[in-house]
Amino acid sequence: MKKIFSTILLLFSIIGVARSQVEYQPYSYQFYQKLNVDLYSTSTNAHTALKPLFVDDTLLKRRYDSLMNYGNDGKPHSWGYRKLFNEHLIDVKGSNSTFYADLLPDFGIGRDFSGKLNTSTTSLGAQIGGTVGSKFYYNISGYQSSAVLPEYLSTYINQVGVIPGQAYARTYGPNGYDWSYITAVVSYTPNKYLNISAGRDKTFIGDGYRSMLLSDYASPYPFFKLTATLGHVKYMAMWTDMNDPAGTSEYGISRQKFGVFHYLDWSVSNRLSLGFFDNIIGFFTDDNGQKRPFDFNYINPLIFMQPIDNSSDDPDKALLGFTGKYKISNGVTVYGQFALNEFHSADFFSSDGAFDNKYGWQLGLRGTNLFTVKNLNFLIETNNAKPYTYSARSSIENYSDNSEPLAHPWGANFRELVGLLNYSYKRFDFSGEGDFGRYGFDINGLNYGKDIFELYTKPARVDGNYTTQGLTTNLVYFEGKVAFLLNPKYNLRVELSAIYRTEDNTQFNDKTTWITIGLRSSFRDIYNDLASFKPH
Repeated sequence: MKKIFSTILLLFSIIGVARSQVEYQPYSYQFYQKLNVDLYSTSTNAHTALKPLFVDDTLLKRRYDSLMNYGNDGKPHSWGYRKLFNEHLIDVKGSNSTFYADLLPDFGIGRDFSGKLNTSTTSLGAQIGGTVGSKFYYNISGYQSSAVLPEYLSTYINQVGVIPGQAYARTYGPNGYDWSYITAVVSYTPNKYLNISAGRDKTFIGDGYRSMLLSDYASPYPFFKLTATLGHVKYMAMWTDMNDPAGTSEYGISRQKFGVFHYLDWSVSNRLSLGFFDNIIGFFTDDNGQKRPFDFNYINPLIFMQPIDNSSDDPDKALLGFTGKYKISNGVTVYGQFALNEFHSADFFSSDGAFDNKYGWQLGLRGTNLFTVKNLNFLIETNNAKPYTYSARSSIENYSDNSEPLAHPWGANFRELVGLLNYSYKRFDFSGEGDFGRYGFDINGLNYGKDIFELYTKPARVDGNYTTQGLTTNLVYFEGKVAFLLNPKYNLRVELSAIYRTEDNTQFNDKTTWITIGLRSSFRDIYNDLASFKPH
């Protein structure tokens, strides 16, 4: 599979140079809020649920260019001033191509007052990118990082073996880790109807802060993606190569698996959009060590090519999903998702709490210019997942990559209410988050359905299941950030952050009060609003 992706990357590099600008803007919730006025206007029917976005759309181009060139007054300035505030470190613009390169610092110091621990992040990265003609775009970025982290993150990393959403963790001391992180994307747009992209990155589906279908939480993965747009319909087909590491495998071995994803977004009108999603997770080596060839039927790019039918002998696991949004007024939108992992009608429409009815849902409200304050955005949403959702008969088939969930970072068997405010004024960005969750851990050696790596065929009980069963745990999380933007080209900023977090049940009561300040860069999202993986 890796050879296939390498070949694809080489092929499109050759095509791009031979034939030749669609820019592929990496997804981050904070940056995308700055596009909300255009994306959620009732005068447009933009496809907003599939991210990252391609910035070739005239709807976004003007605002995007304004954001990327903020502070550029057109006056002559010294080389040092331009490189610090306005330009890429290397910025070459030719008649038919562009090229840029940057150093990406990510340094921070902090204090976990509850744990009486000094924290730090030392990370240095670099990126190169550019365009060839109007059809070809590429970007490669990577970081080498080390950090001393507060206790709740260290507990998570020690249990899972992965820096949340980034890469394998190498331990070098108490609460100390180092890791490498890399993404790469090449994007080729032969015409206005089709985009072909490949590389190693993440995809997000939905209009909310979380996604119950496919989020940007897990580590980046190799992918090959086709995205077609025809009038009111946008369609994505994506093939991925993913990891099932030994740390979360039921057999304690590392294996490769693959994912096939389809998503169709239909803008019914300027106000109403509907989306349809399906996924299949498959594997190359079964639980007995037997090699299994890739099923080339999965190359078929059509959605709903295999229904969910867990009573069959098909070894691969499927997930269906639906999305929707409705613009109540200009900039105010209600949205939702439904993820279906397994369906048995007799149990689904009863109240017996059968373990094999596995589904999750989301309902949210978001808006722009709250209280008529320009650039003040809000979001409030609830996310819920029944026990055993995203689990499978074999741990390699669960809905995960690199030991982390592909959908909501808490796994399953949870309820969540989260609210966010974002405000931008000149070079200042302000953001606040409040998160209230309840979930149930496994206890007494029984599987109550939160841990998606456990087999759903071995439930704690067949009937009588309910959300948050097991070791019921409450999470309260508040985070506030203030950032001063230095250079918009690669989101270089000075950032001050404060986190207050409590997680408690009958076995433990954790509290974190964590303040950090640092010099940050890049557009990637790093999530700190995590539930513990297991009791501790």
